[in-house]
Amino acid sequence: MANYKEAGVDVHAGYEAVRLMRKYVSKTMRPEVLTDIGGFGGLFSLENIRIDKPVLVSGTDGVGTKLKIAFALDRHDTVGIDCVAMCANDIVCSGAQPLFFLDYIATGKLDPQKVADIVKGISDGCLMAGCSLVGGETAEMPGFYPENEYDLAGFCVGIVDKDQIIDGKSIKSGDILIGIASSGVHSNGFSLVRKIFSDDRQALSKYYPELNSTIGDVLLTPTRIYVKTVLELREKYNINGIAHITGGGFIENIPRMIPEGLKAVIQKGTWPVLPVFELIARQGNVDETDMYNTFNMGIGMVLAVDADEAGEILRFIGERGEKAYIIGRIDEGEGRIEIC
Repeated sequence: MANYKEAGVDVHAGYEAVRLMRKYVSKTMRPEVLTDIGGFGGLFSLENIRIDKPVLVSGTDGVGTKLKIAFALDRHDTVGIDCVAMCANDIVCSGAQPLFFLDYIATGKLDPQKVADIVKGISDGCLMAGCSLVGGETAEMPGFYPENEYDLAGFCVGIVDKDQIIDGKSIKSGDILIGIASSGVHSNGFSLVRKIFSDDRQALSKYYPELNSTIGDVLLTPTRIYVKTVLELREKYNINGIAHITGGGFIENIPRMIPEGLKAVIQKGTWPVLPVFELIARQGNVDETDMYNTFNMGIGMVLAVDADEAGEILRFIGERGEKAYIIGRIDEGEGRIEIC
């Protein structure tokens, strides 16, 4: 007689994974959450959120092939931060406050401790973003994924007042572009990174003096979450546009916030390019255009602000422990972005 476990799915391992992850999930619970882990849906009340014209903002993303680095090094407690960051940083570009997050973990063979480590990272990311982890799905799919591998994706919902949406429409010629520093490669460009450095444990354990670390440790540095800094900024200053520098780097993402007839002029040398990007370019013989079209180059978030507030905004960001730089300006013209 066949059974589910003989087919490769261990429901008891699933129960154990839920037990182990419960303590991490509970840390993220805002008072608006009405359900506990294990239900069929996560309930979140809006009745005490005082917004005149509430608009829900949603975003979804995954961690991509950065997971291959985690597999090779058998370290799984940071990629959850990446998953939250990729979603929460996107929705805060509209000025939205993240409310809740859901995750999806699919694996070939469910390892309860590994899943708990992943969820710990998701919990850490939710705490950084100020949102609740209200639910998720762990799917054991033998024959679809290798036993020691998994995929990880997430979904975030936030809220913003309709009259306070940041959509780039108020960007004008003369605005200043402020870049907030990234923590590293974040979660983009890893197919190219893996081609250059491999995803072999031995190769990833190589120490590079210019990094003062192994390449694997640097690559697994989680994506920086900018939510609380941005939300504090918009309470005090005019933020005309925000771009999250993800896949496509500077060249694809900065123009997404800029209206027709205007362009971003980025001045190289106005911020320190992180050593890991210099190493990637040198080791892979990657030309400069491809670097700026693939990676964040040390800048994870770009703000378009009024010129007369730029200095004060820089100081405000610095007081919150972030590094920020004036990296360019908005000019009239076509082409949407110029890097010089």
